[in-house]
Amino acid sequence: MKGGDKRTLPEYFEAKKNWTMPEPGAPGLIYLITGGCGFLGQHLLQLLVEKEEELVEIRLFDRYTLPNLQGYSTERVKVVLIQGDVTDYTSVLAATQGAHLVIHMASLVDVWNRVPEQTLFNVNVQGTRNVINACVETGIQYLIYTSSMEVVGPNVKGDHFIRGDEETTYNVCHEMPYPKTKAEAEKLVVEANGTKVKGGLCLYTCSLRPTGIYGEHHQLMREFYQMGVRTGGWVIRGVPRDTEHGRVYAGNVAWMHILAARVLRQQPHILGGEVYFCYDDSPYKSYDDFNMQFLSQFHFREVHVPLWLLWLVASFNDFLHWLLRPIWKYTPLLNRYTLAVACTSFTVSSNKAWRHFQYRPLYRWEEARTRTQLWVNTFAETSKNT
Repeated sequence: MKGGDKRTLPEYFEAKKNWTMPEPGAPGLIYLITGGCGFLGQHLLQLLVEKEEELVEIRLFDRYTLPNLQGYSTERVKVVLIQGDVTDYTSVLAATQGAHLVIHMASLVDVWNRVPEQTLFNVNVQGTRNVINACVETGIQYLIYTSSMEVVGPNVKGDHFIRGDEETTYNVCHEMPYPKTKAEAEKLVVEANGTKVKGGLCLYTCSLRPTGIYGEHHQLMREFYQMGVRTGGWVIRGVPRDTEHGRVYAGNVAWMHILAARVLRQQPHILGGEVYFCYDDSPYKSYDDFNMQFLSQFHFREVHVPLWLLWLVASFNDFLHWLLRPIWKYTPLLNRYTLAVACTSFTVSSNKAWRHFQYRPLYRWEEARTRTQLWVNTFAETSKNT
């Protein structure tokens, strides 16, 4: 269907009921992306359409579909929007029918206590288990999981991780549900490598761990802007300026997924069961300094406060969250966990990804910065219209 395809699962798969599982290596690949309508999923969709000539169909499986994404369909590749939930095994199973490869991006990200712990577990862990089981039941051989650097750290103890890699020893210490659930989900994916799937073949899996992602459509960047507007242009600073964090542009994270998918299909013995950090050449800066590169045009004024005072405020915020939890969801951006992360240097190397599947950033820092800045420039106009 030209111009995309958006149907309910029953309607879509009634039309596809005569599907048979494509032979490995056959022309005309079908990729399924869970969480495909999200921030990173949109970047991945754009690159898949541009770069992967073997694809004939890209399925975007998400709770909330975006009709405009149908516009990425071409004469060669069809974009299919499928509304579903990874916590519902029936819908996951239906969406995987006939696909060659799954990129599992669907996840809840929360370090502010906005989402109940059980909900995080249901989506991040049980949802991942559902995806793995669906691959096994439908005979899909290739699964890529979008993990996070937070399966490793930073930890709340403030232990720095400087230019570390996948073999670097680190005191992994999870106290928040989000990194706990991401770590458990990644473990499920890695351990599933080599599992027999329908037809007697093997499932090959790998996991990608991006550092802090930025780029167009990143909601957290918009939240920082909105917070600055609410405070009358004042931005509180107190994190040590020598703190370094690795940030990675969303387009380069998407590109790593594409390269990993290619090699996982062609040389699964290399990538199968492996994990990879994902970084590009974006400058090492604290989160505050990095974000202000893009928000400085709004003439926000920095007010510097002692770090001990920030810790006091973060602790007070945590206390208010606990105290008000029965009657009101108080979830400020600053809490003890987010402050610990902000104060702890965490930078990684992507050399393993280069060795295993020749990953190099598709977008250099200058282009990533320009693309992001053009989007950030729209914030003020958008605010006027809301």
